[in-house]
Amino acid sequence: MEKRLNRTDYLFAATFIFMLVVALGAFFFGLRMGQDRSALKYEDQIAKQNEAANSFTAYHQQYLVSFYHTIYVQYREFHKKWFDKMDELQTNHSADASLIIKDLGKLAQENYDRLGSKTMPDSSPLLQDALKDYMKSLKLFSEAMKDYAPKANAVSGSELVAQLGNDAYLGEAKNFALKAEKEYYDAIIKWNETVNSGFKPIDVSKPLSLNDWSALNFNMKNDYIAQQLLAAKSFKPFTPQDMTSRIDEMIASGQVKKMSLSDVKQVIDMLMGTDAVRPGDFLRNKSKQYMNETMPQLPFFTN
Repeated sequence: MEKRLNRTDYLFAATFIFMLVVALGAFFFGLRMGQDRSALKYEDQIAKQNEAANSFTAYHQQYLVSFYHTIYVQYREFHKKWFDKMDELQTNHSADASLIIKDLGKLAQENYDRLGSKTMPDSSPLLQDALKDYMKSLKLFSEAMKDYAPKANAVSGSELVAQLGNDAYLGEAKNFALKAEKEYYDAIIKWNETVNSGFKPIDVSKPLSLNDWSALNFNMKNDYIAQQLLAAKSFKPFTPQDMTSRIDEMIASGQVKKMSLSDVKQVIDMLMGTDAVRPGDFLRNKSKQYMNETMPQLPFFTN
């Protein structure tokens, strides 16, 4: 005769099934937890590896070139126009000074707006800072021109240029431009470190003898000049490599010896004092001075 299950049997069976379900759930939950922890562990390792890789490639030539075409060129358009128009104000007595100032302010604002849509990788903070500082410079130029435009025709061109040169607001605009330039050349030094493991940067804030200067590579010389221009607040139409070229030219010709100059700053001061550096000096002398130098393929080094 078949035995019927009583209430205790049903309770035992239900409890057994419940415990089995709980045990299986705990097993799969533990398995999932282990998988998640392993994934997090390896993701952390991968993130660290990627971070290390990014630090190595943060100033890859591609980023330097991208910065040049999308940011540097935009700023240099205004930079060149500024010096062209300052010359025009001093030499062309019939020039409409008010219109010139308005046009400079408009160009500064337009280029500021263009740069506002540009970005640089998070792994390249020097390029990010350079972008911000170029934008600050353009914004200050734009704002200052609004103040000068209404009164520009009330004074002579030479007097207007003098007023612009002494304006504290414009002084800040120029300083931001010099700071951005220094940051860009610092980024080139970072690139140089990635392509030459034996390259050792110097402290560009310290005085440098001409003997030590001659031992530097081309990129380090440019970075040193960018620092000197920033420290002296020398906002000029030429690039650091133009100054580098003139210094090397003076050393090669023996002029520094004749003048009893032994310090790079002495040569810089002499060249600045005599207005002896011009835009394009580097490109004019590149073939005889720097053919064996390692430099990024940037247009201002190649064109």
